[in-house]
This record gives sequence, structure tokens and C-alpha cells, in this order.
Amino acid sequence: MAIVLDHTIVPARDKVASAKYFAKLFGLSYDGPMGPFAPVRVNGTLTMDFDDRWENFGVHHYAFHVSEEEFDAIFGRIKKEGLSYGSQPWSLGDMKVDESHGGRVVYFFDLANHVLEIRTKSSAAAMAEGA
Repeated sequence: MAIVLDHTIVPARDKVASAKYFAKLFGLSYDGPMGPFAPVRVNGTLTMDFDDRWENFGVHHYAFHVSEEEFDAIFGRIKKEGLSYGSQPWSLGDMKVDESHGGRVVYFFDLANHVLEIRTKSSAAAMAEGA
């Protein structure tokens, strides 16, 4: 069996607001809290479990490999919301999309200032090609 990420805890200041924000941008649904979490199902094997029981937390980075069509839809919602985005995780305000490795990549912040990344070419594929 392949190792598959099942879920990850996403520290948040307001778990419900963060879950709704994430679901809206990614075109997913939020069905309400489950236990102490506000989960958003990303696909058949992964949930992002938002949790606001943290007093202090650092910035996390969550990267998502998406199709060209999903990229266009998510990126369209990012622009419609007037969010700042960037071509690199260290230049989140340059309002550019990185197209240098045979795919498109863009980075932006969520409500808790975590860095979200959408990419049309997986990191594994880019690494295999030496990009």
C-alpha cells in the first residue's frame, strides 16, 4: 500500500471561519464542525482539520497539486477576493504566477497567515525532471 496523507491539523484563530474561507477558495464544501475540528474534505483521502485551540502557532505551508482547470478556478477566486498572491513563498505580494518549471504555481495567505500553494505540476514531477 502506498503511504497517503490522511489529514492534517491546521492551527487557526477561528476554525469555522478558516474552514469556510479555505473551502470557498478551493471550491469545496464545509459541512460543519466534527468534534473539536472544523474539517474540509479535500479529496477521497485527505481532510484539512482546522483547530482553534492553539494560543500561538507558527506559519505553515500547505501545497496542493491541482489540474489546469482547478488552478484557473481557484486562481479566479483568489483574484475575485482581491487577495495578494505571489510567484514564490518569499514574494507573496509580487502578484505574479511562476511558470518557470513547465507548470503554474501561485502562493497566497489563508486567514491565519499560513502559506497556501496551488501548482499544476507536482513537486515530485519537478524534482524527477531536475527542475
